Amino acid sequence: MSLQQEIIKRLGVKPQIDADDEIRRRVDFLKSYVRDAGATGLLIAISGGIDSAVAAGLCKLATDELSAESGKEYMTLGVFQPYGTQEDIHDSYAVAKAFDLKHVVETNIEDAVTEIVLEVEHGFKTLGTPRHISRGGKGNVKARTRMVVQYALAFDYNLIVVGTDHASEAITGFYTKWGDGAVDVTPLSSLNKRQVRQLAARLGVPDSVLYKAPTAGLWEGQTDENELGISYEDNSDYLEGKEIVPAVREKLEKHYLRTEHKRAPIPGI
Repeated sequence: MSLQQEIIKRLGVKPQIDADDEIRRRVDFLKSYVRDAGATGLLIAISGGIDSAVAAGLCKLATDELSAESGKEYMTLGVFQPYGTQEDIHDSYAVAKAFDLKHVVETNIEDAVTEIVLEVEHGFKTLGTPRHISRGGKGNVKARTRMVVQYALAFDYNLIVVGTDHASEAITGFYTKWGDGAVDVTPLSSLNKRQVRQLAARLGVPDSVLYKAPTAGLWEGQTDENELGISYEDNSDYLEGKEIVPAVREKLEKHYLRTEHKRAPIPGI
């Protein structure tokens, strides 16, 4: 078995999908998890990107069906988490409007991140290496601060925190896991980026979100494809078992092998 075949099998990606079937499977998965956990609903951070938009659509379908079936209200809480001024936050609100989310909240993380960065830089000074935190380090602080806020909200509302991780992120280790904050469930995990787009189109994600460049929002101008040096088209082709340019294949597989710790369970002894 080739490394490509091993990766596809491990991540569970299909060579092609039926969008309606995949939506149904993932909505049922979310409903089952909420019931089993005795939770009152789902929390999804809506960044304004396509992944969180699709997850939000699935969450809303799941909680609407749970409410109709049980006779009690289950909620999908949409959380917007800008750092200072977010130029595309209107896309987050457009997603919430498209799926008729009744429960939304905006939590700006800038002040919290600033305080954490100041404490880290104080630590550097104490250690005899005074300097500013790195761009990547601050980007990770932003991601983790967002997760702290999500779990604080989820705890008091008894909600399940939903992640947006999918196979095209998992193969490169470019996704939320353990040190980045973790999540409770990942309903997109066996889809590649192309397949996420298929679900987005079927669910009715706004066009402004559907066609925008994917970004984790770690710093101004950051995009996934520029940071990784691999297009999502090549990434998706690879995960569907197709042949791609050898140099790109090599780079993708190097990302995979180097980031095993991101996919593995927390080790112990």
